Parts: sequence; structure tokens; C-alpha cells
Amino acid sequence: MGIPAWVAALSATLLMQTVASFLTQSLPVVAPLITASAGLAPEAIGNLAALVALGTVLFLLLGGPFLARFGPVRTLQAGAAMSAIAMLVAATGSAPALVLASLLLGIGYGPSPPAGSRILAATAPPGHRTLIFSVKQAGAPLGGALAGLATAPLAAHFGWVTALLATIAVALLAAAIIQPLERTLDVERDPTQRITLLTLFRRSTWLAPIAALGLHRALPPLTVLAMSFATLQGCLFTFTVTWLTLDHGIGLVQAGTAFACMQGAGVVARILLGWLADRTGQPSLNLLVQAGVACAAGIAFALMPGDAAPWLIYTLSGLAGFVAASWNGIYMSEVARLVQPAQVAAATSGSTLFTFLGYLAAPVFFALMVSLTGSWTLAFLVAAGQLGVVGLGAALLLRRAIRRG
Repeated sequence: MGIPAWVAALSATLLMQTVASFLTQSLPVVAPLITASAGLAPEAIGNLAALVALGTVLFLLLGGPFLARFGPVRTLQAGAAMSAIAMLVAATGSAPALVLASLLLGIGYGPSPPAGSRILAATAPPGHRTLIFSVKQAGAPLGGALAGLATAPLAAHFGWVTALLATIAVALLAAAIIQPLERTLDVERDPTQRITLLTLFRRSTWLAPIAALGLHRALPPLTVLAMSFATLQGCLFTFTVTWLTLDHGIGLVQAGTAFACMQGAGVVARILLGWLADRTGQPSLNLLVQAGVACAAGIAFALMPGDAAPWLIYTLSGLAGFVAASWNGIYMSEVARLVQPAQVAAATSGSTLFTFLGYLAAPVFFALMVSLTGSWTLAFLVAAGQLGVVGLGAALLLRRAIRRG
């Protein structure tokens, strides 16, 4: 007896989500070394992270024809190949190369949300949809944890260039592993879909994901809530290692361990909270409560004493990751639930596009705030505080929209 289709689909999407995150999070992990080598200020990693988010936004805007033509599996493979090219460019070490590599890395990450949602929406059993989406999304912090546990030690002992080159092998291996699933999971691709500059940049292509937010009245507040969560999560993931090495004076390996605690807690939380959302049957209420708790955890993390003991650093990092980096699966499942099956890819692209604008803008403003005030703590407090204001407000509007149905 063959394995169920949803198991194969979840395995493939979880693998590719993990690898995509592993590559994108490897840059912040080696940030103290790579920015110093390129002659950049430490907080410049925020601008590079914003370029990664910009690359993802570009794919979400213009990548629809690629997904339609080649299917989700082939598109995920292409994204992994693009990420590998990005890391090869980054390994050259110059500032212009890092700019280009960050943009390419974001484009490589771009297929993961819409392609993964399209695969899972077609195969996931309805009674376990949120859990299955959350398990897939657990690949994001899992990839980050692997970056903290593997990339940081490689960079510390063999240099950051070697660490980045090692990530290329991981990306190419993952693309090869999912190849056997291409025939069964790419059956709905459209070979007649044309891929030309005119097709990519025509108004209907880039307006389609934006217009998809009008498919359900709950999609706009859900998207704003996701943007608010993404702002805090993006700042935590981008700056934690640099902040701990500069303000707390700990080594790269120890900071990488704290980063891994943050990401590892997110893995556990995404699965646990996804299961809980299925059991309660009220995902929007779960997100409302989680936004309040995540705001408090972010504030506690920001106020961590400069001479904090390692156990406290690891504990607060894990707590922040548990509540601030575990909303994604519930959110993605809700997007897929609110629209018709044929509209899942477009709705996911549109909503995720705006979510990644949070990932794009937040690190830039964070870096600017650090440059102007010299305070990393203040920047983290603002990132956490906006979730308590904007995020909770959006969550309340989301609850009202769903009740009105």
C-alpha cells in the first residue's frame, strides 16, 4: 500500500520550507562576520534582510505564470536553485554582491508560500488542515534552528565563506529529493501558459494577487495581523545574533545557540498551536490571544539585562520564538479556508505579499532606529509594542469579519 497523498505532499513542502528558511536565515546568523568583511555597519544586516523580503515580494507579484506553467513542485525546485546561486554570489563577499545575493535569495524563497499552500490545500484532510499547514510552516523556524546550530559553528571554525558554500549543497540536494513527486503533484500545470516579459509585467498578472484580498471580508484584517506578527518576527530573526554579540558580549556560537533556541521553540509551537487551533475550531481567537502574549514576550526579550546569564538568554529567546514565530501555519490555513480551492494560490500570494512587506520594512526601520538612537533595546520594544496595538486591533476586526461570514 502506498503512502497517502497528503503525507507525500506534506513531506515535500516541509522539506522545501525548511531548506528555504535555512538558506535565508544563514545570512543573519553569520551577519557579524559578513558585514565586517564587507566593510558594512553591523546593523546593515537589516537592509540585506529587507532586500530578501523584497525579492520574495517580487516573486509573489509576478510569479503566478511560473506556478501555472511549471506546477508547484517544479517551481519549488527552481526556487532552491535560485537560492543556491544567491549563496554563491554572497560568498564573493563584496557589498554589491551581498545586495544582489539578498535579492536573489528572496526570489528563491518566494515559491514556498503559494506552491506549498496549493499542494496542501489539494491534499490535506479537512479535519486536520490547520495542523498540517502548521507542520509545513514549522519548517521555517526549523530551518532557522539548523542555521544557528550548523552555519554558525561552520563560520566560526572554517570561515563564513565555507559556511555559505555548504548551504548550496543542501539546496541542490533538497531539489533532487522531491523530484519523484513532480509527476503526481504537478498534474494541474498548464503547459500553454506563456512566460514572457509582457506576460509577467502585464497589469492583470501583478494585480491578481492584490485583487484576491477582496475574495473574503476577513482576508484584509487577517493580512494586517500577519504583517504585524511578521514585523516582530522579522526583527527577532534578523538582529538577535548581532544584538547578542554586540550588546551582550557573547561569542558567535553562543549567540547562534540562542538563535537556535528561538527557532526550535517556534518549531514546537507551530505544531502545538496548529493542533490547538483545530481542536478549538476558532483559529482567529487563538491568533488574538497569541498576539497579546507575543507582545509581552517581545518586551521581556528586549529588556533582558546586558549581563544576563546564558540560561536566561536561552530561555527568553525560546519564549519569544514560541509565541512570536508560530502564527504562520494558522494564518496560512485560514487564508486557504476562506476561499475556494481554485483561488488558494492567488489568495495566498496576495496576502503573503503584504505580509512580506512587513518583513521588508521592519528591518529597515529597526536599523535606522539603532543608527539614530544607538539603542537596540528601544528598537526591539517598538517592534513588540506595535503587535500589541496594530496586531490586536486587526485580530479584533478579524473576529468580527468572520462572525459576519
